[in-house]
Amino acid sequence: MEKIDNYEIQFVGYMPDEFKQGILYISMRGKIVIHLCACGCGEKVVTPISPDDWKLTFDGETISLYPSIGNWDFPCRSHYFIRNNRSVFVKDWKEKQISKKKKKSKKSFFDFGRNER
Repeated sequence: MEKIDNYEIQFVGYMPDEFKQGILYISMRGKIVIHLCACGCGEKVVTPISPDDWKLTFDGETISLYPSIGNWDFPCRSHYFIRNNRSVFVKDWKEKQISKKKKKSKKSFFDFGRNER
């Protein structure tokens, strides 16, 4: 599969059973955004929305997520931001940086929902 440049947005009450590449599924009720990895590998990426996890910005037309999404435990090891419905790829982190981030995190968001693809 190809890298995803632009995403479509789907606000949902509940997450679907199957996910399609290039769509950001957003559940405000569930406080979560799920999409398939922007690199095109097909892995499901789960981003919980909260003050301790990711922040979602919706400007009426586009979605942005902060901070970046680092799929360090996926074979692809992709690292990107989602800004205005677009994936913006950034450099991979070194193992030391990843370990430090994992230790700071109260939850293991790197594994959250990983096995439910």
